Amino acid sequence: MKLCWVTIHVRDIESSVRFYTDVVGLIEDRRLSTMPGMVIVFLKDGDTVIELIHNEKNLNPQHSKELSLGFEVESLEEKMAELKAMDGISISGPFKPNPTVSFMYIEDPNGVKIQFVENTGTQ
Repeated sequence: MKLCWVTIHVRDIESSVRFYTDVVGLIEDRRLSTMPGMVIVFLKDGDTVIELIHNEKNLNPQHSKELSLGFEVESLEEKMAELKAMDGISISGPFKPNPTVSFMYIEDPNGVKIQFVENTGTQ
């Protein structure tokens, strides 16, 4: 079985697309409107695909505060420096639960927690 994508319902499609392209580093793959007032954008990087849905009838979508999306980075230190240079991004961490993993959290424009993780694979 293969995960096809993760869907996030968003308040503002353009600010969400900017976040996932500029901050996370995904690329907009395709955009479509299935009905009036609804826009769907697929963003990807390799096999990773995020689907953003903006529906004018649901301008306050709810997301679990326990949900997070994790993205692996080569250097957590470099990613943190990049994020600190951006306006309005609050970083939680870094955390080091064991000798081979370090991670931090930020939130997307819709309150979804985004985790950046570095796996060193050595102890």
